[in-house]
Amino acid sequence: MPTLYLSHGAPPLADDPVWPGQLAAWSAELPRPRAILMISAHWEDAPLALGATRTLPLVYDFWGFPEHYYTVQYTAPGAPWLADSVRKLLGGAGTPVQDVEDRGLDHGAYVPLVEMYPDADIPVLQISLPTLDPERLMDLGRKLAPLRDEGVLIVGSGFFTHNLAALRHAGGVPSWSTEFDDWGRRALEGGDIDSLLDFRHTSPAGQLAHPRTEHFAPLFVTLGAADATGELDTRRSIIDGFWLGLAKRSIQFG
Repeated sequence: MPTLYLSHGAPPLADDPVWPGQLAAWSAELPRPRAILMISAHWEDAPLALGATRTLPLVYDFWGFPEHYYTVQYTAPGAPWLADSVRKLLGGAGTPVQDVEDRGLDHGAYVPLVEMYPDADIPVLQISLPTLDPERLMDLGRKLAPLRDEGVLIVGSGFFTHNLAALRHAGGVPSWSTEFDDWGRRALEGGDIDSLLDFRHTSPAGQLAHPRTEHFAPLFVTLGAADATGELDTRRSIIDGFWLGLAKRSIQFG
């Protein structure tokens, strides 16, 4: 299976005239996954946590939106066999794992999946970000890479730029968002992984594009899962452009 990093949007993604169709077209081109392993910017927990292996209510982890965003359902089946595989891969590599069986999918997981796999018939397992350290996350992706041979689609879900506070004072697309997006595109195209790993210092406007780095962090899990199979040079930006001033760049390896 390929491995993906996608910019997931907020609940109003469903109302965008373009973006849902882009996600749907992307999933239509992918091999059908046996299961999806989702790493979202919206769940940080250490040691690494495995979410529910059964269908649970969604986590509406946002505030101040119209009521209809809190009635969205996504009843994808759980993937207990995938949880077992993750435990074996990480436990064998000395990475501690915990189970959080009462946690459903958060909006970083279900918002894009509603557009990509609307029938909710593919098992989904969400795992936490156990750290925001890029090198450790890339190593995590390498450890998870064998799941791709089991038909698992590994998805890192974040946002290529993410500073909601600064957007309140910007008109249109702010320069820090365009500059960081252009830098990230060129770093990916050039295979400059060292610069990406040190993006807080090597990128223009990095502090503004990501004052906190949880939305860029899932990219490194994706990079690790691609690096383990020698596929970093297969990267393609499937979606680009901006949404409410934020870069929605989304990337596929393999």
